[in-house]
Amino acid sequence: MTNKDLALFEELFNESPEIKYPKAGDVISGVIVKIEKKNILVNVNNQFTGLVVSKEVGNTVDLSELKPGQSIEVMVLGDSIERGLLILSLKRANQIKNLTNLTKYHNSSEIITVRPTEANKWGLLVDIDGLKWFIPVSQLTPIHYPRVEGADPEKILAHLDSLVGQPFKVRVINVDEDGKKIIFSEKAAIEENREKALSTLKEGDIIEWVISGILSYWLFVTFDGLEGLVHVSEIDWGHVTNPSKFAKVWMKVKVKVIGLDSEKISLSIKRLKENPWETLSKKYKLGDTITAPISRISKFGAFMDLEGGIQGLIHLSEISYGVVKDIRDHIKVWEEIKAKIINFEPEKKRIGLSLKALQEAPKEEVKTESEETSKEEVKAPKAKKEEKPKKEKKEAPKEETNA
Repeated sequence: MTNKDLALFEELFNESPEIKYPKAGDVISGVIVKIEKKNILVNVNNQFTGLVVSKEVGNTVDLSELKPGQSIEVMVLGDSIERGLLILSLKRANQIKNLTNLTKYHNSSEIITVRPTEANKWGLLVDIDGLKWFIPVSQLTPIHYPRVEGADPEKILAHLDSLVGQPFKVRVINVDEDGKKIIFSEKAAIEENREKALSTLKEGDIIEWVISGILSYWLFVTFDGLEGLVHVSEIDWGHVTNPSKFAKVWMKVKVKVIGLDSEKISLSIKRLKENPWETLSKKYKLGDTITAPISRISKFGAFMDLEGGIQGLIHLSEISYGVVKDIRDHIKVWEEIKAKIINFEPEKKRIGLSLKALQEAPKEEVKTESEETSKEEVKAPKAKKEEKPKKEKKEAPKEETNA
């Protein structure tokens, strides 16, 4: 080789791009060459070939959207000397990208959408490319909060399980550097809407709300991030023993706002219906007879199912004359009967009824004078026997003694 050839070779060598061998932890760009059996073959700078195995693709990547010739960012995990390949991870490159984005969202209070992938008794987990982040139960909005009778852990978990896969609008309220403790809040995401809705709400408003929970004495309903309560006495004008018979969770219902304070919104369903006590007072008065079926029987009386769900009480003492051992010997549930109104106070929501008042009172026996006389004779006290005078005992004379 001549000096001229050596000089040319040196010039070409100096002009050729420097080959930088990627090291573990580097995030590099590559071009997809081939996708086969969920494995991705990648060309790196026309200098190296890399492989992303299926477990390093990640759960946020849809392989059907990836095509040969498309650029992707991957993390270098190492190399396989035997196969002459770089071992790459799409999942871990995305983790770094997601962590960077979440930090940005945290700083800007931006609202994002996530889908929980699993649940535990403390809340919902969001798995994004192998990193599990958290939505605590305390950070759920009223529509998703698990309202469970007695705080039964199994029922709470069952409720949270039903939310897995649903989209949640959240804000990032906590993020750490290594991405192991990131907390989302659904409540924080609706705070502005909630404050706005609360500022415009007033007593007397009629709004369509959604039932978010049912307990023994309450219905929980939500609207624009607000949560209100319907007490069992405000569900219906009649006697309500089981609120779940009147409503179901997620059911839409119109309610009237009857009370507002800083911590509690009181609502009513029954006040949107005609007051049956007013209707009843127009149709009946004290002393009238009313016809209706028996709805239930208790130890102290029976209840008639009147108009609008009103329950009229027939007290045990008003069932019949004489001793009533068992009310069911006289009337049956759902038997239609007539009763007399003996107490009527619509303003106090009271109505007392009587069966006895419609019955003929038992006649008292009329006794003859001779019978009365004979009885008196029998009852007359016996005359006392005359006592013989007791004989007086004579005392023996005392002997005189000489002094």
